[in-house]
Amino acid sequence: MSDKPKVVVSIAIEDDLKEKISAVCDMHTVSSHDELLATVGDAEGVLGSPRNRADAAYFDSAPNLKVHSTCSVGFDAIDVSAATEHGVVICHTPGVLNNAVANLTQGMVFALALRLFPNEAHVRSGKWGRREQAPPLGNDIQGKTFGVVGFGRIGQEVTRRMQALNMRTLWYDVYDTPHESAPESEYRSLNDLLAESDYVSLHTNLDENSRHLMNADAFGRMKSTAFLINTARGGLVDQKALQHALETGQIAGAALDVVDPEPPAENDPFVQLPNLICFPHIGSATEETRRAMRELAVENTLNVLAGKRPPAPVNPEVLDS
Repeated sequence: MSDKPKVVVSIAIEDDLKEKISAVCDMHTVSSHDELLATVGDAEGVLGSPRNRADAAYFDSAPNLKVHSTCSVGFDAIDVSAATEHGVVICHTPGVLNNAVANLTQGMVFALALRLFPNEAHVRSGKWGRREQAPPLGNDIQGKTFGVVGFGRIGQEVTRRMQALNMRTLWYDVYDTPHESAPESEYRSLNDLLAESDYVSLHTNLDENSRHLMNADAFGRMKSTAFLINTARGGLVDQKALQHALETGQIAGAALDVVDPEPPAENDPFVQLPNLICFPHIGSATEETRRAMRELAVENTLNVLAGKRPPAPVNPEVLDS
């Protein structure tokens, strides 16, 4: 029997990262959540994904567990309170994907404003070659108002990009005093931000207070010419209310990288709406960003097992107890 701490890895990682773990740990790889559940009983560490749900029963089944490290920013699949009660440090991978998500958000603004996808489809379908009616004209970006809901690391990066496009920026968060490093931007209450913005972009966490933050009432406060962008969490949006808003012209359109549930059903009419752009959760989907996330997840895991403070704990109070 090995005297190294047992670590269960449920995500694909590079050979050099495997070697880094194996040098100090007894590493076990699994290919499904069921395999993880069957293996975690005597593990001290887990390196997983947001698909690995971890509830109170999960932590009950793993009495030796010291760290559960998810290779994602979001941790809504994890019962953090239960983890804390069991003395398990939860870690995630923020920061390293800020630029990738901000870049996608910026791309969505261009796509919505300039009607890029309808125009591309116009060419691909042969309609341009047949001299058929072109899609409606787009709109300039400069001078428009961009509202950021959630003024954390990603929201601030997005704000900087929008300001570089000569857009007026607003922000809302549960706090009303931004971090000292945040870009200069105007604070608004959520209702005022919705009413003033030409683009409303979501960059906040999902919890019991923010679920369906964008509901029928919220869409009713937006301009009929405004667009919604969501690269955060699908549950922030009441999807039925958004579908109604898009179908009735209550708002002009939306661009989503996340939906609820994920993935949507194959025949879901929501994703076929003509004024909706929908991507398959690609906010961090660059080679460089995903590699950086895996590196950080490994570092989180090994630091906790070595008795060191990890770079990105979700419940640091466990470390201080």
